[in-house]
Amino acid sequence: MSEKELTITRVFDAPRELVFQAWTVPEQFANWMGPKGFTASGVQMDLAEGGAWRVTIGNLEGDEHTAAGVYREISAPERLVFTFSWVSSPEEATLVTVDFTDLGDKTGMTFHQGEFRSADSRDEHRAGWSETFEDLTAHLTRQETNR
Repeated sequence: MSEKELTITRVFDAPRELVFQAWTVPEQFANWMGPKGFTASGVQMDLAEGGAWRVTIGNLEGDEHTAAGVYREISAPERLVFTFSWVSSPEEATLVTVDFTDLGDKTGMTFHQGEFRSADSRDEHRAGWSETFEDLTAHLTRQETNR
């Protein structure tokens, strides 16, 4: 892995199908997408290879950022591959691959994103995604409680 790539692994206390749905059902995605202090809105997903996705995240101070991309591979419930860029800087597009491993009642997730323009950009994304995945953990806990 180069210094301009990012890999984050997590284990979630939820079945793989539920974790996959959190990534692919707009209402669920909106419940966890965004780092601490941000909420998601305007989630659009055309969940098909070649289909577009888009989300806006915002905070109470009025900062808003919109990310968008195109699905390259959808292998439910094992893998998602999609492009990712901030609408404000489309020249910095990256490719995201998310693999979901069935661990019985748990799910292993390997998130890979790259290639970034710089190690600093990679580190900023690492911080944002790490906080976002904490929200995903909380979302999955709520989903499991409501099952």
